[in-house]
Amino acid sequence: MILGMNHFTAIAKDPEATLDFYERIIGLKVGPRPDLGFAGAWLYAGETAVLHLYFERPIPNPPAGVIDHMAFTAQDLKAVKSVFDTSGYPYKLQHRPNGPWQIFCEDPSGAKVELNFSPLETLD
Repeated sequence: MILGMNHFTAIAKDPEATLDFYERIIGLKVGPRPDLGFAGAWLYAGETAVLHLYFERPIPNPPAGVIDHMAFTAQDLKAVKSVFDTSGYPYKLQHRPNGPWQIFCEDPSGAKVELNFSPLETLD
């Protein structure tokens, strides 16, 4: 029986830029990772390691492979949008009637990322 999603694993073409993206732009935090015998990092949302990164592995062509994107539930739309705007990192903001606010972007290695915010949030 499946209880929920445990984590995503992505290959980081540029470890420094990828960690900066997921920490500074997305808001995840690097945390504990066991010695797995290869370079990488685990990024946490609260107490949960939701994204595992591989370093020093080749990026497949096309970069997305068979997984189209990873989506995160997020909060504080105005603050997150401000981080994107201040950094100059490209994104697309979408809000459909009665639906969530969504920010779409790509990480430095080309992985598609979606952030979902409550439809009750505003940019005011």
